[in-house]
Amino acid sequence: MAGAKGITTRAEDYSTWYNDVIMAAELADYSPVKGCMVIRPHGYAIWEKIRSALDSMIKATGHKNAYFPLFIPESFFKKESEHVEGFVPYVATVTHAGGKKLEEPLYVRPTSETIMYYMYAKWISSWRDLPLLINQWANVVRWEMRTRLFLRTTEFLWQEGHTAHATAEEAEREALTILDMYAKLAEEHLAIPVIKGRKSESEKFAGAQHTYCVEAMMQDRKALQAGTSHNLGQNFAKAFDVKFQDRAGATQFVWQTSWGVSTRLIGAVIMAHSDDTGLVLPPKIAPVQVAIVPIFKNDSERSGTVGAAHALAADLKGRFDVEVDDRDEYKPGHKFFEWERKGVPLRIEIGPREVAGGTLRSARRDDGTKSVINSSSARGEIASMLEAIQSSMFKKALDTRIANTHPADSIGDLKSGLDSPESGFFMIHWCGSKECESALTEETKGTIRCIPLERPESESGSCIKCGKPSAGRVVFARAY
Repeated sequence: MAGAKGITTRAEDYSTWYNDVIMAAELADYSPVKGCMVIRPHGYAIWEKIRSALDSMIKATGHKNAYFPLFIPESFFKKESEHVEGFVPYVATVTHAGGKKLEEPLYVRPTSETIMYYMYAKWISSWRDLPLLINQWANVVRWEMRTRLFLRTTEFLWQEGHTAHATAEEAEREALTILDMYAKLAEEHLAIPVIKGRKSESEKFAGAQHTYCVEAMMQDRKALQAGTSHNLGQNFAKAFDVKFQDRAGATQFVWQTSWGVSTRLIGAVIMAHSDDTGLVLPPKIAPVQVAIVPIFKNDSERSGTVGAAHALAADLKGRFDVEVDDRDEYKPGHKFFEWERKGVPLRIEIGPREVAGGTLRSARRDDGTKSVINSSSARGEIASMLEAIQSSMFKKALDTRIANTHPADSIGDLKSGLDSPESGFFMIHWCGSKECESALTEETKGTIRCIPLERPESESGSCIKCGKPSAGRVVFARAY
């Protein structure tokens, strides 16, 4: 089953379709360094949109951006035992520099807790220094064995927030505030509905007291973790001696959080929304929201249509991200196809007839709807269409998740459900033990994605593995 030129259909091979969409939309390409990717301008522009939206939210809650070194002394990682155990298998190590062997190896940043908390110990001495709310936008390196563009690469871009607080309650409140922020980013900007929850002890971040997450369903009904927020407790504070003198004059260890999202969100957008023609982007993160294509047959028609296209663009700019495609070397059909592959939410066509009649022709990328609008009311009508596209994409993704979320009350039901072509999220009862969790994963190749923060109080039952009491259902699925 052939899709648009060069794109395998989702039904034929979802994994190949995903890569084909990335290549066709010119989002990224493979680097000569195995496992790394080159993010192309269109892909990077999407990341800039996501980053801008999230950065505004981060700053609005009192956090400030900073930057910390890429290289971290090996000894720093060994100060927190769980942390080193969780990350060392993925760390790239520098042993030589300047033609000489280093006295101490340096780790290439897989995450920044250790280097940042060394500095926090220098900066924090009193309750007056708290809370310390810092975020950084950076690249990190994790030596993954199996990589996939955007979803899992050796080097990727992200933001990581790290905070220090005077009390456990403040740290917990911070972790949940960030979780809400990530959910807002996913739902209001990426048009991806998410489930907010807490990770199991087996799935939590190495060294954390507990981890919160937002989980999303992709079109193939697998789960994708779209963001995590960790309550670190005092584990790292004790390892790095991050202490403060409280109001009573007593010395206390700080309470900490860390949290982050990455360029994996671009992969989430692709898999949640795109189709067999190519990329489909929510308007709020589209680098080009409106592509204007003047249509003409000869030089006499060109002048009027191109002039009208640029006049419209000038009227729209400042409110929308607009591009006029007046290239002479390509026919309109080629231009339409190119903008469709790149996921531009709305295309506007202007030909001699439209110029004469004071109208415009529009085409929505998400559902293909075409309509005629008046040039005089274009700003308002385009705004309404973009809002409708954003809303419709979210609803479609939410409907998909609702339709493919099922209860499973036995291991047999769970296994057959996960193995079926429909698959999806399965709400199961689990006793909370690592032994049952491990056994379920081994038997089904799925994982407990999260323990939902919102679940009915009356949903108590029996663990589908051991039969012991369960406080409520958890989300179980196969995942990326």
